[in-house]
This record gives sequence, structure tokens and C-alpha cells, in this order.
Amino acid sequence: MKYISTRGKSPPKTFDEAVLTGLASDGGLFIPQEIPHFSLEEISSWKSFSYHELAQRVINPFVGDSIPSGDLARLIREAYSGFRNDSVAPLVKTGSNEWVLELFHGPTLAFKDFALQFLGNLLDYILQKREQRVVILGATSGDTGSAAIEGCRGCPNIDMFILHPHERVSDVQRRQMTTVNASNVNNVALLGSFDDCQNMVKACFSDQSFLPPDRQLVAVNSINWARIVAQIVYYFWAALRLESGTKQVSFSVPTGNFGDIYAGYIAHKMGLPINQLIIATNANDILHRCVSANDHSLKPLKRTLAPSMDIMISSNFERLLFDLYDRDGAAIERLMADAKSGNMYLDDAAIIELRKLFFSYKCDDQHLLSVISSVYRDSRYLIDPHTAIGLEAARKCRISDEFPMVALATAHPAKFPEAIRKAGFADDPKLPEHMSDLFELKEKFIVLENKRTDVENFIKEAITR
Repeated sequence: MKYISTRGKSPPKTFDEAVLTGLASDGGLFIPQEIPHFSLEEISSWKSFSYHELAQRVINPFVGDSIPSGDLARLIREAYSGFRNDSVAPLVKTGSNEWVLELFHGPTLAFKDFALQFLGNLLDYILQKREQRVVILGATSGDTGSAAIEGCRGCPNIDMFILHPHERVSDVQRRQMTTVNASNVNNVALLGSFDDCQNMVKACFSDQSFLPPDRQLVAVNSINWARIVAQIVYYFWAALRLESGTKQVSFSVPTGNFGDIYAGYIAHKMGLPINQLIIATNANDILHRCVSANDHSLKPLKRTLAPSMDIMISSNFERLLFDLYDRDGAAIERLMADAKSGNMYLDDAAIIELRKLFFSYKCDDQHLLSVISSVYRDSRYLIDPHTAIGLEAARKCRISDEFPMVALATAHPAKFPEAIRKAGFADDPKLPEHMSDLFELKEKFIVLENKRTDVENFIKEAITR
């Protein structure tokens, strides 16, 4: 399996090369030259698989001969051994043929654990094999950072630097990152938005001359293909739990950076019969505007009660556009230049193709609070603000009751106590036992200006101490 850039100018890479490189040399994102495809009969035969067995079957074609099958099985098994539910990703019924897929049973209570526990093990394996040491640089809107830190904190060949927007993540999200006592972990609170953090990471990747000659940057954001490939699995898992794998199923996905729902798109391309993929956004609704009105204009970023979706520049959307434009790298390069200036418009053929599978919905703070309250009133089931957006989008955009509708629950409600309180609950939801002392631990992070030289100098000094 080889990986090519969405902008068409970077030479093809193997799986492990793509994982370590992250962003292609031409500024594009890596994508497989070919998407593996399974028949409905073959997918149906996986119904009795455990999550670990299913993950190996889905991930293996993307890995090719980069990792022996036995080693891949071990990496997957270890990645999900710490999840607190035997099912790994259980389904909860919330309505007529309506389900919530709980993706928050990993160590940091968010769906990012599915990708980053695997990626941490994968990086450790590749780096040991290569006898190589790297620098991880990542941006987080709240959940990626803690999941990445948890996945890589014990890796001896990694120095890690995670940027989060200062005072724009929840207290729980911040403390999950800043209270980790590991010598290779560094947290930076950047004075700016998540988009500023993400732009900083991309700028540093574009010119790594500030690093010692024996080091390179590695991405843990969803621009890294290994993140996407791990998330594909739970789409198959949910469909097989509900049906034989041969009947249509729909998914509603709260998304900001487009990585999670893009994994669903790849599952569809692999043969999973998905009827709808619903893009659920908060007030930062650029993806909803793009799908519904071909409006991809940049607007001021709003702070919301669903901070993990406070994103205006959705990196992974480029991967979908690559398919919508018949894998024309030059066309994507032009589109991305237009997107950066806020003037991107899709041509008619691309919009028509996009709307065959994708639907979208916007849910603001006041609306999501009412959803949290009403869902609890009706079913005694407490959901976090991002899941509330996904569930409401599922109900508003559903085109048929015939097929199961699955809303992805991307985080545990205890991560967002402010939203839960504003929804009318007197008591904050309790953190699980393994995190009960989170607010007693000492924090360690540095606040930096949104200046590339400040970030680069901090990284350089930290890794040469």
C-alpha cells in the first residue's frame, strides 16, 4: 500500500513513512493510492468478531507489509486493553431505531482515544525498529491533546509538545493534559484560537530547520493517516452490532476538523452500506454552510459550550475534496489557496456528488442545552454538548426511519460540567474513579504568544536541555 498527497507533488510513501511524515512535502495530506473494498458477504461474516479482531481486519490492508500481522494484532490489542467497557464501543438505544455509539470509554474519556492509543503504540513500534527519536508537535481544541499525551507519555523515543488555545478548553480538558507527570511531555497554552494553534503546527512542519539535524516533527492531529484508519473501525463495529453488515445504516457525527466523519466516508468507500453521513456542527458552522449553501467563507470564530468543535479551518475536508475533484492534485492546490483567503466555492459537479451522501446541521449553544435537558428528561441518559449536537442533527436530518441511525457520542459529559450546569443540572457529572483526583494534581504548562519564533525556541530549548 502506497500513500500519495492530495496536492499531487509529493512522492508516494509507505504506511510507516506516511505515519512519520504526517504532512506531505507539498503541503497536502496523505491518502491511500487505492481504498480497499470488501463485499457485503465478507463484511457480514465479521459479525462475531471482537473489537480487536475487527480492527485488525479493517486496518491490515492499509498497513500492507509495513508491519507483520502478528505485531499489528499485538499493537491493536494493547491499544484497547485499557478501555473500561468490555464492548469497547457500546451502543445505547435513545429512540425508535436510533442509537448512540459511546466512544468515551478510553483513558481520557473521548473518541480520540481510539486513534491515539493505537497511534502511540504504532509510533513506539516504528521508532524502535528504526532506532530513531522524533518530536511530536500537535494542536488540540481539547481532546486530541490529552489522548495523544496518554498514548505517547511512556515512549522513550518521543518528545511531545501540545498546543492548546489559552483559556478556550474546559478545565477538565486542560487538566488532563497539564497534570501528566512525564519528562517527555510539554504543554503550551497559545494566546489565540485553535485555528491559530493548528496554523502554528503547519508552519513549523513546513520548515523544520529549527530542530537538530537528527530530529523530525511527527503529527498526532488527524492529518496523520493512522488517526483516520483507527477511526474507520467503529463504523463497521456499530453497523455489525445492529445489522448483518449488509443493510443500510446512517451516522450523525459532531465534527470540527472533519477527521471523524471522514473515517465514516472511507468505511463507505470500503463497502459498508452507509445511507447518510450527517455533519453536525456548532455555531462555527463552516462545514454546514459549505454543504447546504456552497458557502465556505471564513467568519470570526465563536467560543461555544462545545469547544472541541470551535474550528473554522477543517483540515481533513481536503481529503474529501480530493475525491470530489477526481483526485486532481492541481485542482486541490488551487482550492486550498482559495479556502485560505476565504473565497472557496465548489463546482456544481462536486456539490452534487457531496450531497449524495453528506447532510449537515447547525446547533447553537441554547439549542444544545435544551437537547441535553430533553434527552435526560425522556430517557435518564446524560450526554455531553458535542453528543447533543450530533443527536439533534440525526433527528433533524434523518430521511428514513427504516434504517438505523447512529449518533456518535464523542466525549463523556463529565468533561464539560459548565454545559451540564447550564442545561439545568444542579450537580456536576462525576469523573470516573481513575480521574477522581484530577483537580488535586499540580499543573505544568507555559503560556506563549502566537509567534512562531517563540514556539520554535521553546521546543528547541526543551529538547536540548
